[in-house]
Amino acid sequence: MRELLLLRHAEAMHAGPDGRDAERPLSLHGEAQASAVGTWLAEQGAEPDTVLCSPARRAQMTADAVCRALRTRTPRFLPAIYQATPGELLSLVEHHAPDARQVLLVGHNPGLEQLLALLTAGRSAGARGMSPATLAWVDTADDAFEPGHGRLRVLWSP
Repeated sequence: MRELLLLRHAEAMHAGPDGRDAERPLSLHGEAQASAVGTWLAEQGAEPDTVLCSPARRAQMTADAVCRALRTRTPRFLPAIYQATPGELLSLVEHHAPDARQVLLVGHNPGLEQLLALLTAGRSAGARGMSPATLAWVDTADDAFEPGHGRLRVLWSP
């Protein structure tokens, strides 16, 4: 069985220091959310083999807080995660973590919520939404992340 932990970045400020979306940092509330997600994952026994993260500042800050709480690997920052489609996200996971049993993917909507729908329902249309700092823990009975073959273990947010 493989597991994919989909984590939407925590709450971000409305504008980054230079006004660019990719530079938006976490708000104080977002920092607390990111720490809470890390603590919750540690309590659940999560041990990601690989952490893949968007290079956007808010995603980096979220991943860093979670990795500190888990005492796990340093995230691998992949520019392609930013604004990726569900299919592109799946390809990135398979390319950068082909043998990982548990992968933590930190990114953005609508890509993450659409990926969750694709894995669990077989289609990305009609995704139900993931608010900031929401974590979707998806299991697959086989060793591949295939559309419609995932089972949502839990959808959690602080």
